Amino acid sequence: MSQFPESIASHYHQRTKYAPETIAQKGKTLDWANQPLPFKKYKIGQVIDLKPYLSRQKEAIETPYSDNWLRLSLLLLYSYGLTAQVTTIYGEPFYLRAAPSAGGLYPAEIYLVSRGTSWLPAGIYNYQVQTHSLIHFWQDQVWEDLQAGCFDNEEILAEAEIALVSTAIFYRSAWRYEDRAYRRICLDTGHLLGNIELSAAINDYQSFFLGGFNDTLINKLLYLNEAEEGAIAVVPLIDLLNYNSLPELSYHHSLPSKIDPDYPSLPDGELLSYLHQATKIDSLQLPTNPNLETNSVEDKYNFPFCTKISTANATFIDWGENFSELKNTILERRSTRAYSGAEITMGQLIALLNFTYQPEAYLDQGLDPSPDYFALEFIETFIAVSGVSGLEEGCYYYAPKAQELRQIRFKNFRKELHYLCLGQDLGRNASAIVFHTADLQQAIAQYGDRAYRYLHLDAGHLGQRLNLAAIRLGLGVSGIGGFFDDQVNQVLGIPEAEAVIYLTTLGVPA
Repeated sequence: MSQFPESIASHYHQRTKYAPETIAQKGKTLDWANQPLPFKKYKIGQVIDLKPYLSRQKEAIETPYSDNWLRLSLLLLYSYGLTAQVTTIYGEPFYLRAAPSAGGLYPAEIYLVSRGTSWLPAGIYNYQVQTHSLIHFWQDQVWEDLQAGCFDNEEILAEAEIALVSTAIFYRSAWRYEDRAYRRICLDTGHLLGNIELSAAINDYQSFFLGGFNDTLINKLLYLNEAEEGAIAVVPLIDLLNYNSLPELSYHHSLPSKIDPDYPSLPDGELLSYLHQATKIDSLQLPTNPNLETNSVEDKYNFPFCTKISTANATFIDWGENFSELKNTILERRSTRAYSGAEITMGQLIALLNFTYQPEAYLDQGLDPSPDYFALEFIETFIAVSGVSGLEEGCYYYAPKAQELRQIRFKNFRKELHYLCLGQDLGRNASAIVFHTADLQQAIAQYGDRAYRYLHLDAGHLGQRLNLAAIRLGLGVSGIGGFFDDQVNQVLGIPEAEAVIYLTTLGVPA
């Protein structure tokens, strides 16, 4: 018998798994008449156009604070701004954004909370992605309410003057993916947080990710209808231009919720909403877990007989002077639709892993050497190699602390990968597929049911770093959130306790 109690998070994960015998029942005909809009509209509020501050256009409206506005405009652009417009067969334009989203549904919204500065009045703003503008829909002193909602993370919020809040409009994703949409919502938000982390560094801000907050207070602060939209992450931003050296600041980026073992019998269609409500936090409680293993998770896959390949001497990815190549990569990133089946090099794969898991190696390039995650200690990384020159086919475990690949299975998995990815050719023709998994029960024991949010946010964050590194190296990349869950464990030889969270395919674009 498991040492862990049943919980709504583990129940949700089991209920939303895809399986070969039930996959047909999971799908439904899309209700095109009620397709949600990917942009939020406000009827009242002061509109602040951010477009004139981009590039040399800012000179036309030069003010004493134009540099601050330029940095904010760029930060939002590289985090979530529009990057392309595609004409659909119906003649309607479809907009792509800097952060990828499952099905192009973009459930995330960005709000900005200002303490009140010489250039940015106090209050709450919504980032209007379609027009690259802010709408100042609430003008008032709100910073104390933000502090209370974040359980008085005093040191961070005392130094910051602005904060971003990422929320999710649930129906945007549930319209297509039903109850399983919560997984994709948190993965999508993780992509966005990955961009915010890098965009902050580009624009001389230090970002801090707060995943533990009083949901009800933050939602009330933003005037959200909690049945339709909820806060997922709060990101205070400290302006590094105000400091010669930023002091050490203590804070809690992850706090536990309760564990709900007494959930009711829930029909399909109500599971997502119940899970989100059950993972809310209403009072401060620091994470404790006497059952948590003290050994590194890497020890689980440190077999004496397996082949071990060092990744410590990886080639660094050059992000260009003044981050020029990083900026271009963020705006040029696209999800690959087809792979040629050709090989990538082992050097490319190791460079991808190095950028994703060894951020301290990029301090000299001006990037954050220790970006925030929420429950990274529970995330495991496996790589199914089908076409990497210099690397034998098979399944590898990646140990980020030891910086080595450990081969745990010897096999060409192309046929199985095609099947696991619901028959998508991306799975069969990819050169390698990165699998993010987690010991879900251990994570719940540490962070309560809210761990489910944290694990998917972290997997999306890692996935976004893989995305950008692959594009910079001229490779193709595409995340997959739909797969046969249990069969992944069986095919790759991963223990059942490892919940499969996310897949990222890598290869040569067709």
